[in-house]
Amino acid sequence: MKNRSFPVAYLESNALEKIQDLEKKLREETGEEIVLIAYKREEELN
Repeated sequence: MKNRSFPVAYLESNALEKIQDLEKKLREETGEEIVLIAYKREEELN
């Protein structure tokens, strides 16, 4: 069985800007403080 690790992903500025735009849109639509987090999937070998 493989275990997976999900460290926080490094994002280029254009990708980060897209996520921030989506956060803003979701906040406007829901009235809630929405925060999106990007993780990078990595497989660990046992």
